[in-house]
Amino acid sequence: MEEPSYAGYKNSMQQVADFRYSAAVLQWDQETYMPVKGEEARARQIATLSEVAHERFTDPALGTLLKALSGNTGLTAGERRNVLLSQEDYERERKLSPDFVRRLSETVSKAYQCWISARKANDFQVLAPVLEQLIQLKREEADLKGYSQHPYDALLNDYEKGATVKWMDGLFDRFVPSLKKLLDQIATAPQVDSTFLQGEFPKQDQWNWGMAVLGKMGLDFEGARQDLSEHPFTTNFSAGDVRITTRISESDFGYMTWSCIHEGGHALYEQGLPAAEYGLPLGEACSLSIHESQSRLWENNVGRSLPFWEGQWPLLLQYFPEQFKGISPRDFYKGINKVTPSLIRTEADELTYHFHIIIRYELEKSLLDKTLFAKDIPAYWNEAYKKYLNVTVPDDRHGCLQDVHWSHGSFGYFPTYTLGSLYAAQLFKACSRDIPGLENRIIQGDSTSLLTWLREKIHRHGRFYTSEELCRQASGSPLDPELFLDYARVKYGHIYGLSL
Repeated sequence: MEEPSYAGYKNSMQQVADFRYSAAVLQWDQETYMPVKGEEARARQIATLSEVAHERFTDPALGTLLKALSGNTGLTAGERRNVLLSQEDYERERKLSPDFVRRLSETVSKAYQCWISARKANDFQVLAPVLEQLIQLKREEADLKGYSQHPYDALLNDYEKGATVKWMDGLFDRFVPSLKKLLDQIATAPQVDSTFLQGEFPKQDQWNWGMAVLGKMGLDFEGARQDLSEHPFTTNFSAGDVRITTRISESDFGYMTWSCIHEGGHALYEQGLPAAEYGLPLGEACSLSIHESQSRLWENNVGRSLPFWEGQWPLLLQYFPEQFKGISPRDFYKGINKVTPSLIRTEADELTYHFHIIIRYELEKSLLDKTLFAKDIPAYWNEAYKKYLNVTVPDDRHGCLQDVHWSHGSFGYFPTYTLGSLYAAQLFKACSRDIPGLENRIIQGDSTSLLTWLREKIHRHGRFYTSEELCRQASGSPLDPELFLDYARVKYGHIYGLSL
């Protein structure tokens, strides 16, 4: 009898990846260049590829091969880890039928187009019927995958392995009161000036500036490209083909800048994954929380720091000499870190941002356990924004239609943004400890040492470790929300002149 072949397993997994990434190419095109009339056929095409990929991955023959390989003592540590993780993925995915996968994919495609139409009409009810169908499918998915306490657990686990409602509730309970205390202290201090961020910023100048910043971060444009979309996102088809998108407001400098830096952080992670592990777990990101840690680290710990802007100031003035005439890097630094409650998550400061996440987290839990339904979302949303951030939502576009995630079927994703911020603060502190003079290097406009550290400590490992294990390996300790709070107290205490 022929011995089970790791090469055979690898080939099968890479063929599955070929189908999945082919569907991803079509999804990327759907959100960037596809003409409106292509909607119906595109939904079918993506659904077919998703169904075929699922059928191939859940083929009993692959399950038999994985089981046989799990007992092979001749495999390397990396090969054993690939097999183990593939077994876990196989057991989870085989709980979903090909028919269910097709129905989910078709509904997601339909929901995305309805979301676009709803945003244009500024009317949530355009999206509500298909979103309710999608929510019902996600409830069905939770039941199929199984959970012990709350249906939302099954979806959280897709983005952060082992995460549960009980664990997330406990994390927020530890984190939020101290964050709220800091925000209350900031509210009593004189507000910083950020008016210079609004003005006339021509579209092409912003585009050129954003591309220059991405290059300074270390993005390899021979393996990546940026385009425009309704909602910024990152996707990849291999480590050598990463796509990011942004959006531009000609009256707001921050709109595109933070999008580029955030999505650039995601793209750098994808480019740092082992290309030789294409289609295998070790060629994939550790988790969505770690993925978000990379984007949030670049966006906030680096991109909203004084050293970064001292280093990039000459470049900034090349593109916008009149707009920032008379503004110093220190004034700019304070302005871009202005803390104030706002309506839009992607435009929020890094402190109030977490209340945007809590609102979505609580809402998703209620949708999954049938406490709420799609039709209830606008009223719940508006009430929650008044409660948590004391802002009045003027319309659906600035409220519950602002995020693309639900129309993608990405229920369970939002908590990873807060987790990512916590991991980012901890990882950046560890990097600063490991690299003497890191701040001076950033002032000099050099981010190479930072990217090299991330490549070594995070990117190259793929999914070999869990998020918690990777955090311990890189920083020396498990995830500790207090490290984010320490970082925030020092940074914002300085900006607002607080005695903390």
